[in-house]
Amino acid sequence: MIELTPKPRTLCEWLDYIERIHPSNIEMGLDRLNLVKSSLNFSFSFPIISVSGTNGKGSVCAILESILSHAGYRVGCYTSPHLLRYNERIRIDQKEAGDDELCEAFKIIEAARVNSNVPLTYFEFGTLAAMELIAKAEVDIAILEVGLGGRLDAVNIFDAECAVLTNIDYDHTEYLGDTREKIGFEKAGIFRSGKTAICSDTSPPSSISQRAISIGSELNFIGKHFGYLVKESVWDYWGDSNRHYSLPYPALGNTPHQLRNASACLAALDGVSSTLPVTTNNICQGLLKAQLPGRFQVLPGRPRIILDVAHNPSAMHILSTSLSGMVDYQKTYGVFATLKDKDIDGVVQTIASEIDVWLVAGINSSRGASSDEIVEALESAGVSKANGSILVFPDPVAAYVFAYKQSTINDRICVFGSFYVVGKVMEYLEQEKYG
Repeated sequence: MIELTPKPRTLCEWLDYIERIHPSNIEMGLDRLNLVKSSLNFSFSFPIISVSGTNGKGSVCAILESILSHAGYRVGCYTSPHLLRYNERIRIDQKEAGDDELCEAFKIIEAARVNSNVPLTYFEFGTLAAMELIAKAEVDIAILEVGLGGRLDAVNIFDAECAVLTNIDYDHTEYLGDTREKIGFEKAGIFRSGKTAICSDTSPPSSISQRAISIGSELNFIGKHFGYLVKESVWDYWGDSNRHYSLPYPALGNTPHQLRNASACLAALDGVSSTLPVTTNNICQGLLKAQLPGRFQVLPGRPRIILDVAHNPSAMHILSTSLSGMVDYQKTYGVFATLKDKDIDGVVQTIASEIDVWLVAGINSSRGASSDEIVEALESAGVSKANGSILVFPDPVAAYVFAYKQSTINDRICVFGSFYVVGKVMEYLEQEKYG
């Protein structure tokens, strides 16, 4: 056994350690990962569904996990990032991985990493640890959410039986390219020859089709090979090989983007139906029970509190549309923080009309945007600091507490901009609830 120096013992110590063993947060490429993977001797026969896209990945993973679990299958699911606990990232049978399990998996990955003599990023290390746990659990199927892009993402060292692409939009352009064609090419890198690929983007870049044709992947587009039909209180799914009628709206929402996500899930399930069949009843139960905190999550009580991790213009457009559909409120307080590599100008311009008072907080990390950067973007979007429409706070919790004290029962508070800001406020609310 490799001797570790230092020797992490607790999950907190391990997470601190794997954050420090690579000089950067992101390093694209699979060579280092494959070196470590080859020494781990992974052995599994279960199919994998990989999920990529700019937005909607978490929703697709949650719906797939819920439907397959209700069908009686043992499901392993890996998603990122987390909101409150790292454990959220790895679930077996819809249960989060325990601290001891994670520490043991990290120990195994670290031994293989040291033997291979390569650094791993935080995400790469966690991806290998997730597959170590999922493989040991002898699941029936694994659902893996791509972290960034697809072609060079850590998840892509594992071959997918079915690949799902949600929408293709601008985000992480410094890594993925500055056009939708370039971004689509990177995300379509999870396709595999002879395997099913699903795309729920209604206006997909041609690079996706080109990638599928070049490797011989069986690509299915929404609107052409599968889709949905909205009725008064239910919806129908149609596909080339299967149809399901009078389905309930997903618990995650009845908006068009969630129906596209749900349709993509059913198309993916059609792709693995020969080994993992599901019934219409399984689908209904799965749609109704799927949970995904932090995605237009409206908390009970007044004032209305909305939590949403939206952090790019495309996601912000969806959030803005959802907010505009709400009724019976007077003033909207927006608790906002974001990462500096995001399109801050595009984000605030997209949602500015829905927010009356901006409560801006910086993120205390090397990747976090400062409050000054956010205020500058807001003023460029026409929001005036002089009339009290922009207030600055040291952290998201301080901003939320101020909003809650200032608001009336007829107001609403929207916490948004990143997983970090939503996670911090959720952590505060949890502490307040349980004292």
